[in-house]
Amino acid sequence: MRTAIKTRIVRIGNSQGIRIPKTLLEQSGISTDVEIELQDGYLVIRAVSRRKSWDEAFAAMAEQKDDTLLDDVSTTEWDQAEWEW
Repeated sequence: MRTAIKTRIVRIGNSQGIRIPKTLLEQSGISTDVEIELQDGYLVIRAVSRRKSWDEAFAAMAEQKDDTLLDDVSTTEWDQAEWEW
């Protein structure tokens, strides 16, 4: 469902902004931080996506079998003599 509401650009300190009606915010699910982007002449406002924790990221990598080393393990004489594996 598309909802269009007319509003004005208002002065906010040295910047300008818009007031977003509560009904649009409720419908969009936006509550705090947003990203604003210009796409083909339109301002696109969307909620900031939550970043995964390291545990979540590693679990997702393991699930996708994307958690293997990219390089072969190669050791030196120093590694063999001095490092406890």
